[in-house]
Parts: sequence; C-alpha cells; structure tokens
Amino acid sequence: MNTDLTGKTIAVLGGTGPQGRGLARRFATAGLSVVIGSRGAEKAEKVAAELAEATGGAVTGAANADAAAAGDVVLVVVPWDGHKELLTELKPVLEGKIVVDCVNPLGFDKQGPFALQVEEGSATQQAAAILTESTVVGAFHNVSAVLLEDPEVESIDCDVLVLGDEREATDLVQALADTVPGMRGVYGGRRRNAHQVEAFTANLIAMNKRYKAHAGVRVTDV
Repeated sequence: MNTDLTGKTIAVLGGTGPQGRGLARRFATAGLSVVIGSRGAEKAEKVAAELAEATGGAVTGAANADAAAAGDVVLVVVPWDGHKELLTELKPVLEGKIVVDCVNPLGFDKQGPFALQVEEGSATQQAAAILTESTVVGAFHNVSAVLLEDPEVESIDCDVLVLGDEREATDLVQALADTVPGMRGVYGGRRRNAHQVEAFTANLIAMNKRYKAHAGVRVTDV
C-alpha cells in the first residue's frame, strides 16, 4: 500500500478551534504541508501565520471551501452542530478526496459529557452518507487538544483508532498519525464501528475531570 505522504497537503477544516489547531501544529512540526480552514479566511490566515512562526512549518490559511480544495487529505474538525451543513455544502469540492472525520457528537449537562444519538449511527457514518464521492475515514477522536497545543509536550503518547472500509485510505491515515512523535495509528474496524470510538471521548473527558489529566487510548498487544 502507498502510505507516502510526501508532497501531500493536509487540510484541517475547523482548524482554528483547539483540536484542529493542535493537529495542524503537530503535522506542520512533522514537516507536512498544512492548510487551515475556517468559516472566515482572515481568522484562518491569522492562526496559520502563528503556527508557521511557532513550528517553522508550511502552514497557510483559507476559508473552509478553499482549504478543502487545496487538501489531498482533508480533516473535518468542526463542532458537531455544524457538521452536516458544512459537509453538504462542500460535497462537490471533496469529491475524490480522502476525508478524515474527527468529530465527536457529544452533549453536556449537569452530570457531565454524554454521547448523542446520531441518525446515521455516528459522525463518520453521517459524513460517508453525505460525501458519496469521497473516501471517508474516522480518526483522531480521542486525542487531547490540550496536549496537541502545548509546545512543551514533545511526544503525544496515545494511539489513534482509524476506522474505514477502504484499506488504502485507512493505511494512509494511520501513516498520518504515525508522523507525530509518540502517536500511533491503529486500524479500529469499519466505519460502522465508529460510534463507540466517538462516544468514548465522553468517558475520557469524565476521566480527565476526575483525575485532572489528559487521558488518551493505548491498545495492547498490537
């Protein structure tokens, strides 16, 4: 399988939020070309300039549609409530691309975080239902934004469960995770199994609150 990321541009839609910004930082530090997308180009350009200066990497910013067009691999790291609308809008731009859905459909109340019911089963499955001409993979759901954004943290010690139905695409996204020191991409099953991986983020948030930590996932014996 060709998992060479050389010459590929990684677009991060929603790249001005903590998770997207953190992932963009790590990929830029790893030497990848990164385009940050946001609703407004100006905000994306500002964050991109800050990250380019901080990492010495190739980071640019653009409106989400332009970032999506520029990316060979496109990460979706937007809030759940804008997920369906954005992907529907960008469907023509994302045709033929690998789209990595990183969105966790979560709710919060007095008892803390909980997984939301999604009609299609998960955010990843919703993305696949909308983006019928793209190859959709689920990944990067359980990685702490706090650690990703902290320049003092050199190694992100966690596994990234990668979910998808097309082996070439999941291999490539595993390789993308592997570019970050300490991080490892692990195949986690087909798209239909994305729900529990997305939902597990609620458990991690609860753990982090209880233990004042930034918990991630490690898979044993693989």
